[in-house]
Amino acid sequence: MDGFEIRKVRSGDAAAVSRISSEDLGYPCDAALVEKRIANLDGRREAVFVAVADGAVIGYIHVERYELLYYESMANILGIAVRQEFRRRGAGKALLCAAEGWAKENAISVMRLNSGSSRTDAHAFYRHLGYDAEKEQKRFLKHI
Repeated sequence: MDGFEIRKVRSGDAAAVSRISSEDLGYPCDAALVEKRIANLDGRREAVFVAVADGAVIGYIHVERYELLYYESMANILGIAVRQEFRRRGAGKALLCAAEGWAKENAISVMRLNSGSSRTDAHAFYRHLGYDAEKEQKRFLKHI
């Protein structure tokens, strides 16, 4: 895709990130919450990059340092989404490359991400970029 750039997220991107999260990722959220989260990002352990075309945010990726007692440090993709009408034009790949670059800058050599079992198009995208499905698992939540 020509004509887009990848940059770090700014507070003014909150409404667009909220809209993408809700409409394209399927996780409804409030722009005020996203703005608060952006303001409180901990640059020592996480980063958010956005893809911008014609001045509008068309996608984002959120990556964090993931530390386990039993494995080397990994970069965990917490979320990646591109607006439907901009998919298959290179923005998703560029966002993943930005996250991988952040990982390398932070001496991390393993990337990790989870993807819902119904997101088969996303799975093909990740495999195309060299990501392997390691295991099947269930996610358990409890609201307390």
